[in-house]
Order: sequence, then C-alpha cells, then structure tokens
Amino acid sequence: MAKRPWVMKQEWKDVVFLHWPVEADWLRRFIPKELEVDLYDKQAWIGVVLFRAKATRLRLLPPVPSTRSYLELNVRTYVKYKNRQGVYFFSLDADSRLAVTGASLGGFLPYKHADISMSKKAEQWIFASRRIEDGQFPESFKMTFKEDSKPMLASPLEQWLTERYCLWTKPKDQLYRVDIAHSPWTLHYLKGQIHQNTMASYLPVSLHHQTPMTHYSKKQKTWFYAPVKEL
Repeated sequence: MAKRPWVMKQEWKDVVFLHWPVEADWLRRFIPKELEVDLYDKQAWIGVVLFRAKATRLRLLPPVPSTRSYLELNVRTYVKYKNRQGVYFFSLDADSRLAVTGASLGGFLPYKHADISMSKKAEQWIFASRRIEDGQFPESFKMTFKEDSKPMLASPLEQWLTERYCLWTKPKDQLYRVDIAHSPWTLHYLKGQIHQNTMASYLPVSLHHQTPMTHYSKKQKTWFYAPVKEL
C-alpha cells in the first residue's frame, strides 16, 4: 500500500474479468508513446471488466448518494513504465452521470455514460450495457453467466492479468500514474455466454468471435491515491 493518504475508497462487487490475447502491434497506436505494451510470454492481452462499484467516498467527505453505488464496464490493456507494471484504460462506461462527469473532468479518464443493468435470476447473472454518451459510438455488451462457488488457485498468467496496482492516463500531454491498493484477488471460474459485444471495435479483430479467459470475484475493497506526474 502506498505510503501516503488515500483520496478515494470503493468496494467492487460481483467482478467479472474477460481476457483475450491480441497482437501487441494492434495496441501500440492506441496507448501513449511513453508506455510500453506489457507482454506475458511475448503475448499482449486486452481485458473487459465489469462490476458493481459500492460504498464510494472521497477522503474526509461524506458519500455522495448518486455516486456511492453504480455499475461499470471497462476495456483495458496491460502496460509498463520504467519497469513498473499497470493498466491503461481505453474506455470506462458507467451508469452514474455524476461519476462519469467527475472522473472525466479535463479528460483525465475516458469515462462515458451508459445504460447498464446487472441482475441475478435462478443462479444466473444477466449483465447488459449500452453507451448513451452524446457524440459517442453506442458500444454495447451483454452476457449471462454463473460463477463457480469454490475459489480457484490462480496460475501465474491469471495473477499477472489481475494483480495490477496502478493505472496510467495522459490528459493534455501529461502522463499521470494513479496507485491503487487492495488485497490479492480471490478468483472463481465462471461459465457464461456473451450475447453481444462491440467493445474495442477499433481493433482489427472482433473480440466476440473469440472465447475469452473468464474469472469472477465476489468482492474487493480498494483504495485510490492522488495522481502522480510521471517525468
């Protein structure tokens, strides 16, 4: 955990990780030049991650009701900067307009407003998202799934994909790092079906034609720290 005060904390619940192997060259032109595409056994990966954000609050401030709980769907890849490993987000869709406005202020993070639902019926989860941000392509995603009740022993690759403790973003030509702290993930396998997926439509391959690596986690408590300028 970083040796400075956190600025925001949040609980992530019912987290789904979907991962696809992709060509590093496909990603290169979509990430800042300062960042290096992180590879595992010479392979790049892209992730689609969905979850419930709960108990969101800023340090020393009371919770804001409209941002305390919301649904999120993000698309990310794995990058390095000066030997530090982390995440770079291509998009983050959320169903809280206030959360989107705050996080995307000044172009800091690529948050977009979306109509998102997540429910559970007869042990099966149903997740659906459609971007409704003005002037943005209406990316959409829908899947159903069931999680395995027993935790799994994560492989080195699964740990590499999920145990990431910082993100980078580059608003207005300045690269920033945001450090994140949480305990190691408790992962479960899941069985599911993707019914619609237009996320990351800019890549020269349609992800919904490929079967992803899938994982589920029940909950995670997370702390965020103030952005740091990278030199």
